[in-house]
Amino acid sequence: MVRDDLYITIPSFFRCPISLDVMKSPVSLCTGVTYDRASIQRWLDSGNNTCPATMQVLQSKEFVPNRTLQRLIQIWSESVQKRVDSTESTNSVLTQDQVKDIIRVTDIKNEDLSENLSKLIAFAKESDENKKFLAKFDGLVVMLVEILRNVKDVNILREVIRILDLILNKLEDQQQLMNLILKRDQDCLNSLLLVVKQQENVDSRIESLRILEFIALDAESKILIAEKDGLLAEIMKSLDSDADRTLIEVSLSCLIAISSPKRVKTKLITCHRVICHLRKLITDRNATVSTTEKVLKLIETMCSSKQGRMEICQDSALLHGVVQKMLKVSSAATEHAVTILWSVCYLFREQTAQEALTSGNVLTKILLLMQSNCSPAVRQMSADLLKIFRVNYKSCLSSYDTKTTHIMPF
Repeated sequence: MVRDDLYITIPSFFRCPISLDVMKSPVSLCTGVTYDRASIQRWLDSGNNTCPATMQVLQSKEFVPNRTLQRLIQIWSESVQKRVDSTESTNSVLTQDQVKDIIRVTDIKNEDLSENLSKLIAFAKESDENKKFLAKFDGLVVMLVEILRNVKDVNILREVIRILDLILNKLEDQQQLMNLILKRDQDCLNSLLLVVKQQENVDSRIESLRILEFIALDAESKILIAEKDGLLAEIMKSLDSDADRTLIEVSLSCLIAISSPKRVKTKLITCHRVICHLRKLITDRNATVSTTEKVLKLIETMCSSKQGRMEICQDSALLHGVVQKMLKVSSAATEHAVTILWSVCYLFREQTAQEALTSGNVLTKILLLMQSNCSPAVRQMSADLLKIFRVNYKSCLSSYDTKTTHIMPF
C-alpha cells in the first residue's frame, strides 16, 4: 500500500482470505476462520457449503462478528490515517493567496480538478482559521455544488464532499447551501446518494450524511431528502449493529433531522421498519451514551405518529429497553425515555404498553427517578406515570388474589 513516500504494510490477518482486502466487517465461521462479511456472504449465497480456506464442509452456515479483530483493524486504520494526514499536512503548506489562485482556476473540465481539490482539503485540515477562510471565500460553495451536480466520478465527489464537510460548521449562510443542493434539481442528491452507497468508504458516507443533516432546515427540505429514491434505505443499512459506531451515530442524527414531517415518519415506519432497527440499538449493551440518546430521541419522534405508537406498544422488548435507559445513562437519555413512556402510557393511554410494562420493574424505576435530582419536567411526567402504574399494579394484584382464592382448598 503506497501513498507518495508513505509505505504502509497491512497485517496479513487483517486481510479477508477471499478478497485479500482489509476486512470491513470481520465474521467467523464455525471452522474458526474469519472472513469479511460481504465476501463470505457472497460465497455462501452462491450455493457453497464449505469453508473457503480449509474446504471443510460447514456444519452450520451461521457466522458471528469478530469484534476483537474489528477493533484491532479500526485502531490500525486510525493510526494509518493519522500518518497520511500528517504527510498531507507536511506537503501542503499553502498561503491564502495560493489557495485563492487554486479556487479561481478550478473548473469541472480542468485536468487538475482532483489535485486542486486535494490541496483544498489539505489546506482546510491545517487549522480552523483555514476552514473559516474557505467558508467565507466568495464563490467556493457555489463551485463545489456545481461539481457535485455535474461530475459523476466517485473519487471527485468524495473530495468535494470532504471539503464541504470540513467547512460546514464555519458556513454563515446555511440556507444558501440548502438552496443550492435541493432547490434546482435532484442531481446533487444523486451524487450524495452515490457516495452513501459506497460501502467500502465509511468516512465519505459519514460526511455525506452530515451534509444531508445540515441542509434539512424546513419541512420541504426534509421531505425532498427523505423521498429521494433509495436514500432512506441506505441510511437504514447504516444502522446495522455491526456498522461503524460513528456511522451509526451520524445516521441517527440524519434521521432525527429529517423525520419531523408526518409523511417522513410514515415512510420510515411502514417502508423501512425503523422501529425494529431502533429496538436492536436500544437493547445493544455496547451502545455509546451518544448513540443511546439519539435512539431514544428518534423513538420519541416516532411516538407522535399513530402508526409509530402502535408498533412501539406492540414491541415489549423495545419498551423494556427504554425503561432500562431511564437511569444511569445521561440526563438527556432520561428525559427522552420518560417522555416516550409518558406519551404512550399517559398522554395516549395505550393499554398494550401499560400492560407490557406493568409486569416489569417500571414502577421501581419511576420511584427511584423521582428521588433523584431530575428536571421539573421529568418529575412531573414521572408523577403522571406513577398514577397510571400504581392503578395497573393494584389491578394485577387484585386479579392475582382473586385467582388464588378460587383455587385455595378450604
